[in-house]
Amino acid sequence: MASLVHRLTYAWNAFMNKDPTRVRREPTVYENDMRIFRSYGSDKSLVTSVYERIAIDSAACDIRHVTTDENGRFIDYIDSKLNRCLTSNANIDQTSRAFIKEAIFNMLENGHTVIVPTKTNVNPVSNHEFDIESLRVGYVEEWYPHEVKVSVYNEDSGKRESLILPKNIVAIVYNPFYETMNRPNSIAQRINRKFAILDFVDEQTGSSKLDLIIKLPYTIKSEALQERAEKRKKDLEMQLATSKYGIAYIDQTENVTQLNRSLENQLLPQIKELKYMLFSQLGITDEIMNGTADQSTLNNYYQRTIVPVLGALVDSMRWKFLSEEVRFDGYEVESENPETGETEVRREKQSLMFFNDPFKLIPTNQLAEIADKFTRNEIMTSNEIRQAIGIKPSRDPRADELRNANISEAKDEVHYDMDGNQIQ
Repeated sequence: MASLVHRLTYAWNAFMNKDPTRVRREPTVYENDMRIFRSYGSDKSLVTSVYERIAIDSAACDIRHVTTDENGRFIDYIDSKLNRCLTSNANIDQTSRAFIKEAIFNMLENGHTVIVPTKTNVNPVSNHEFDIESLRVGYVEEWYPHEVKVSVYNEDSGKRESLILPKNIVAIVYNPFYETMNRPNSIAQRINRKFAILDFVDEQTGSSKLDLIIKLPYTIKSEALQERAEKRKKDLEMQLATSKYGIAYIDQTENVTQLNRSLENQLLPQIKELKYMLFSQLGITDEIMNGTADQSTLNNYYQRTIVPVLGALVDSMRWKFLSEEVRFDGYEVESENPETGETEVRREKQSLMFFNDPFKLIPTNQLAEIADKFTRNEIMTSNEIRQAIGIKPSRDPRADELRNANISEAKDEVHYDMDGNQIQ
């Protein structure tokens, strides 16, 4: 009861500045306005496929709310509301992976994206520490010195709404490949323009125009003859338009020249050259796009493309959603040393980290050898290996021990005195 009273008193909603009240609404015929509007023509370009590939591969990695030691090394996961937003559901409409995919796609296409905490336990404007219960992806409409006007989907009204929020409570993520993707004369924007021209040429070529030249048996230097020629042209157009099979007749002295032919231009070679430049700067290959890339190519792609994208996203959320106290100062935690039985005090800090499952990129024929090296060198237990490859953990207690199974367990050494008697 106390927690309910606390929530009703202090909970904050970005759109209502209070806990939202359930209101029954009649169904509407409006289209779902949750997705961010895409620029016209961008969906027809090669660049959109690249954005989609990067966003999907980035969303396949796990982003977690974790604790770290004084050296910034990972210790354990934190079962917080923020962690649930990043691993389960970010809001009432989106799973965590759908949310991350939308955030990264919007960042790649527009050069930036904004992650807005739409529901928190307290007002984040007046409290520097707050628990996030719901996250939404938006985009900046107007920039101010200390605030931003963002467009965010309101799940209560079902429409996008504009909010002016302080910069210190929203995560503004900038595209690390801005110079390649979003600058007006960048390679990606030039590809978009080339594709727009190519589409226009294709539409013109595939239109219903005949592109004919009619040679009349008289000159058309005077205005009267020009009017006569125009009348003749309209007569032919009328014959073709009203004919069931598109048939018309001409005089035996008139000649027809057909202009329909393949159009020769340099658009396709230029697009191929720009595509090569874009792929080389992003660390992408044709094999990555069609799913036939080998392990070394995928590793290079993840290091050059996915890591910078996820790093920009995680760094911004860590900066805005975790207070300086938990990021830098941390807090003291008491734990018992299993070897000595003494109580140790260590200082833990909070952070956001992203993790990529290394076994996703390993071929099946190499998996056994790598699993053996991980267990033999006491990096992972047998059950951790089994869980990573999707096999149920073993009930054997030894499967949870971090040890080298190839070495026999050391027995208690037996000592003897000078007379050969065993020493107890």
